[in-house]
Amino acid sequence: AGLVEYIKYYNQERIRLKLKGLSPVKYREQAQAAA
Repeated sequence: AGLVEYIKYYNQERIRLKLKGLSPVKYREQAQAAA
């Protein structure tokens, strides 16, 4: 049951690390894809 939460957390952290390299639009797209 914790696997889904872990994947969501991992994806969000990865997006946060990549944020500096993304435009706000790309960031929003990726954030929605991970949600």
